Amino acid sequence: MKAALIVIDIQKAFFKRSPETARSLEEAIMVTNEAIALFRSRQLPVICVQHHNEASGVVPGTDGFLLPEHLNIRPDDLHIVKTYGNAFTKTGLAGEIAALGVDTVILTGYCAEFCVLSTYRGALDLDLTPILLRGAIASRNPQNIPFVENVNELISLGALKRLL
Repeated sequence: MKAALIVIDIQKAFFKRSPETARSLEEAIMVTNEAIALFRSRQLPVICVQHHNEASGVVPGTDGFLLPEHLNIRPDDLHIVKTYGNAFTKTGLAGEIAALGVDTVILTGYCAEFCVLSTYRGALDLDLTPILLRGAIASRNPQNIPFVENVNELISLGALKRLL
């Protein structure tokens, strides 16, 4: 197994949706940052996916497109910009992952029931093994997170530390 961590759509614009969304994102960032540190310590890829949506004004060059400063993504991490929910759709993500020899993707980010779930299903379609990281997915409706976690493969940070 060779894993990559994929951090999906943790962008400034989404914190402004509601106080509940902001809380959910903050909680997910705490676990995501621990996972980022773990992946770096094991020399495994960290991939940052950012959503681009002209209609909502979330476009490169705007504040809303940017990552929050306390998310530990670095410029030398792989960055992918997507326009669909599934991060594999019409992006170079599948090719990048194949070139890295990755067969397992650990998913974190926003929004659990939309882009995270779509990317999970997209990974399955590519014969990858997708796994959600418990506590590292966020939603504008946090009550949806347990449903998404319950119907997909899930791993805790503690188990991930022992596995990698």
